[in-house]
Amino acid sequence: MVQAISTSSCCSILFSKSHRSTSPLSPHNLLRFNHYSQGFTPRIPTGVQCKAVEIPLPATTATPVQRKNQFALENLTSWLLKQELAGNIDAELTVVLSSISLACKQIASLLQRSSIINLTGGQGTINVQGEDQKKLDVISNELFCNCLRSTGRTGIIASEEEDVPVAVEETYSGNYIVVFDPIDGSANIDTALTTGSIFGIYGPDQQCLIDLDDTSTLDQAREKCIINVCQPGKNLLVAGYCLYSSSVVFTISLGKGVFAFTLDPTYGEFVLTHENIKIPEAGKIYSFNEGNYDLWDEKLKSYLDHLRQPGSNGKPYTGRYIGCLVGEIHRMLLRGGIYGNPKNKNSKNGNLRLLYECAPMSFLIEQAGGIAIDGEQRILDIIPEQVHQRTPIFLGSPNEVQKLQKYLT
Repeated sequence: MVQAISTSSCCSILFSKSHRSTSPLSPHNLLRFNHYSQGFTPRIPTGVQCKAVEIPLPATTATPVQRKNQFALENLTSWLLKQELAGNIDAELTVVLSSISLACKQIASLLQRSSIINLTGGQGTINVQGEDQKKLDVISNELFCNCLRSTGRTGIIASEEEDVPVAVEETYSGNYIVVFDPIDGSANIDTALTTGSIFGIYGPDQQCLIDLDDTSTLDQAREKCIINVCQPGKNLLVAGYCLYSSSVVFTISLGKGVFAFTLDPTYGEFVLTHENIKIPEAGKIYSFNEGNYDLWDEKLKSYLDHLRQPGSNGKPYTGRYIGCLVGEIHRMLLRGGIYGNPKNKNSKNGNLRLLYECAPMSFLIEQAGGIAIDGEQRILDIIPEQVHQRTPIFLGSPNEVQKLQKYLT
């Protein structure tokens, strides 16, 4: 870049590089004249003397910021393919996750039309936990199982609605172990409140495949399945949930952050809407079923009494309880706070199942930067002894869970 500086005190001239300039004193013309005629001296108006000064350019130029196209959407399928190309998952696991997302879309559709097509109310049966099954409990379980079987990549299925884990005979590769709760918060179905599905995926294990030519009995095969399914949550490869509410949100973690995809009903695709979710360090919302207050121990009561006292801003914590674990965790991931389902005098081990409710949710919370404990130890370190084993659970923002630990110790 060349700048002309006048030696006169009364004026200065800055020459432009514009091609529109017709001035004989433009840098372009001066360079041409100097090149072709070394002895040529351009005419300068009387009283003005100009001197060319070089101004050094910056050593590096800033990389232009690429604007994100407002119409560019990334759906779950393309995101999974990118994860596969990056080596975070393999092709078989991509197929399994796609089948789970399909099951969630089908369940969401049934929930939206449940009152119209007479899918509200009870089924008239009781599951292995002694709970009355809703119609959609049974149907959603079948949807999940059928979608997973059809992939041929699932070796074992363990569901809240099944008495024992099921070995999938249709498997020809993959052999992943999938645990799930097809409808969490099914008591909310009849009143059109929040519900959800929870799932977790463990790595392949050849020991549980049932060989039709094997001399082992079915009971022995089932025992192998139970042993292989009962893994600690820290062994999870993938965990996630699907929220059915005003929006249908599919949230997933492959062990490298938490991502949420919202179902666009226009074309039936899950679209990435929340990238790399981080739970707030603290929050002012607590979620406990305080109807059981008198059944809790004194230390926990003291903690809740503290939350109900006005803080430094003159306001106490806000109590919120949906009755659906998926809804509680989804809100917590975005807004922070703490959720608790503790043991009580009537339920010594709590109410939630470790394998397919607490472990997947704890995995998500930790991936988002939160903490999940049973009051004494990390949830993900607990090794299940039974498929339907229950456990107390406290999880949420790190500051809030640490505050709870001080009261419980």
